[in-house]
Amino acid sequence: MKEPLAQRIRPNTLDDIVGQKHLLDKGRPLRNIIEHCEDMPNMIFYGSSGVGKSTVATYIANKTKKLLRKLNGTTASISDIKDIVSELDTFSGMNGILLYLDEIQYFNKKQQQTLLEFLENGSITLIASTTENPYFYVYNAILSRCTVFEFKSVESTEIEKAVRRAFYFLSNELHEKIMVDDNTIHYIATACGGDVRKAINSVELCVATTFSEKNTDGNVYRKITLESAKNFTQKSSMKYDKNGDEHYDLLSAFQKSMRGSDPDAGIYYLGRLLLAGDLLSVCRRLMVCACEDVGLAYPQIIPIVKSCVDIALQTGLPEARIPLADAVLLVCNAPKSNSAYNAINKAMQDIESGLTGSIPRQLQNKHFDGDEVENKGQFYLYPHDFEHHYVRQQYLPDNLKNRKYYEFGNNKNEQAFRQYWQKIMCDI
Repeated sequence: MKEPLAQRIRPNTLDDIVGQKHLLDKGRPLRNIIEHCEDMPNMIFYGSSGVGKSTVATYIANKTKKLLRKLNGTTASISDIKDIVSELDTFSGMNGILLYLDEIQYFNKKQQQTLLEFLENGSITLIASTTENPYFYVYNAILSRCTVFEFKSVESTEIEKAVRRAFYFLSNELHEKIMVDDNTIHYIATACGGDVRKAINSVELCVATTFSEKNTDGNVYRKITLESAKNFTQKSSMKYDKNGDEHYDLLSAFQKSMRGSDPDAGIYYLGRLLLAGDLLSVCRRLMVCACEDVGLAYPQIIPIVKSCVDIALQTGLPEARIPLADAVLLVCNAPKSNSAYNAINKAMQDIESGLTGSIPRQLQNKHFDGDEVENKGQFYLYPHDFEHHYVRQQYLPDNLKNRKYYEFGNNKNEQAFRQYWQKIMCDI
């Protein structure tokens, strides 16, 4: 059985690796380590799938004279680690072992502690990869002994190089000419969502499902069409782990785009989230953003967004995209104020710090004073009995009576409120 195409065409030089120029261009940190360090340091490669982590690790493993062993965090056990360590006493392991550990985030604390002992004495060199943020998922003892490199999503212009190389490789392997135009190559490179492996897998499927033909000269060829490419690459860029970093990065970008009043970015991230089927997270972030970031600058937006969310949840996808698009564009274009958000945060910070105090007597819900109270009576002033439906009286506890939590926002609504209350205070 053949290895997958992505494995068969792994680059033999650093210059053949697409993407990650911030790490692998000449003079960059990871390239310097690979080219100039005789003893490789322990490293963790962090980034989404298909961006070159395994490719770089494999290149390093081939370059070193250490014994290469591979484990996957989803299936490996402590006994697997011990089996690898036992090879240190053999002839093949006399120069040390380079362990490539894929998906290290699935190793529990005990497994990582077992590994730690051998990292400290240098008998094992670790190159680990993870799709999750290592600062959240890898224990500090391992992190402190490793250099972390972040691998970024690969640009489509870079992926095109890998796609062309894959078609060329298959053409030589099959001894057939493969005819594919630039538009098809561009589509495959773009639709894979920055994942080189997905793009190469799409190339392999396109070629495998295209029948060979003969031209008038008797030469055998296969013609790859754009329609065929679309069949094997559709929606590949929309799939992501709803419990992983990419999920939260997308939601963060979605909310920050609305907060930043960018309707094009807001709609774009809405589309990505909906194509991934994440309707509930979209609805929650929309309602939060309406209250937190628009707030009192346009308070009518809160029931409007809630109505759009209700419609979306009742209709479901794909129709839900329409009321949600209305809501996103409304939030993006609305004036912004976080005055309510700031006010409640300040108040809760005081409360959590222990600044509570007794509720003033005039606000308490009781009509009887004990014998210990000299000045009996509630003394509550009913605001509606006074002009402008307002009267000065203390509402906060004594130790907080001069505290100010709310500041009027610099927007039309709140400035109108401010002017209204300034007038009333002048009349009193």
